Amino acid sequence: MAKREFGKGARRCRRCGDTHGVIQKYGIMLCRQCFREVAEKMGFKKYH
Repeated sequence: MAKREFGKGARRCRRCGDTHGVIQKYGIMLCRQCFREVAEKMGFKKYH
């Protein structure tokens, strides 16, 4: 099977491998669920 090059399936969460809800801004490349778990460690203050 060919590797996806375009679209949502081409971007995967670097923590869990999910393709849904991936945050690309600032090169984060985490799905939204993983981002909420590690956001504070990354320096984001909204999730205190």
